[in-house]
Amino acid sequence: MAAAKIKKGDSVVVLSGKDKGKTGTVAKVMPKDGKIVVEGVNVAARHRKPTQQNPQGGIDRFEAPMAISKVALADPKDGKPTRVRFEEKDGKKVRVAVKSGETIDG
Repeated sequence: MAAAKIKKGDSVVVLSGKDKGKTGTVAKVMPKDGKIVVEGVNVAARHRKPTQQNPQGGIDRFEAPMAISKVALADPKDGKPTRVRFEEKDGKKVRVAVKSGETIDG
């Protein structure tokens, strides 16, 4: 399995869909499903009927998973979307932003 290019806690930019251009931090990554959950992005609403546990009912809002291919890592320098490359520095494998050449972690 290839190394993960996007990890939990990374800052990402949405490339397509209703939230195109928005940025957020990754809350959860689901590599087997190819999905990702980003805070404040792709917010879905569910209308809930009143129940004994929730007598008020109402609208539940939550971040729904979206395809990893719809997001790109935000460049640490300017916040614009960038691809990721892996390099070895001091015998350690680190992620590097292709646009600026800055290390993302490490």
